[in-house]
Amino acid sequence: MNFSQILVLAPILLFSLSVHEFSHGLAAYWLGDDTAKRAGRLTLNPLSHLDIIGLIALFIIKIGWAKPVPINPYNFQNFKRGTAISAAAGPLSNFLLAIIFSLLLRVYMSVFNDALIVQNSVVVFIWHILFLTIFYNLALGLFNLIPIPPLDGSKILGGFLSDRIYFKYTAQEKKGMMVFMAIILISYISGFSFIGTIIMPPLNFLLKLLTGMSL
Repeated sequence: MNFSQILVLAPILLFSLSVHEFSHGLAAYWLGDDTAKRAGRLTLNPLSHLDIIGLIALFIIKIGWAKPVPINPYNFQNFKRGTAISAAAGPLSNFLLAIIFSLLLRVYMSVFNDALIVQNSVVVFIWHILFLTIFYNLALGLFNLIPIPPLDGSKILGGFLSDRIYFKYTAQEKKGMMVFMAIILISYISGFSFIGTIIMPPLNFLLKLLTGMSL
């Protein structure tokens, strides 16, 4: 990935990750937990959510992260349900952004269709920005739904488990993190993206559904 690509992608990813983390905190706040607000994380300011290592990793190994918004599930009336809902808010925000930008893309294409046909550089550049925003928000949403701790999908799944199984499952978060990092490392060394293999089929389906295009 060259410098010009980084300049294009960085704002998109910072924006998408910030909305994702803000949504976790907002959902938790609505459910009675003000931990994120007290920590100054109930904001869309990217600097509040920026994790330098996670951002660098995103450009190097194609998987990155923001600083997790602090949540205290003991403030929820229902521990499991509140945790699941606040976890789901992140991926749902990315899917919502993808839908909004897909509508903008379709309107943009209808207005600037002739310019796109003749490959007007400015018009095509804006088209790419809109398309990449849709793509990366779908990718972030689907990636976070993978039910491997500590990803959001594991917390969402936990909301449907019995209390006995739930606490055994969540106790494996550290092991899950080790498994997750091992998958990333093996993918990077081998050049084969295991996570990409999982999310690309549904990503292409949703991309086709929203934009009429796929990769």
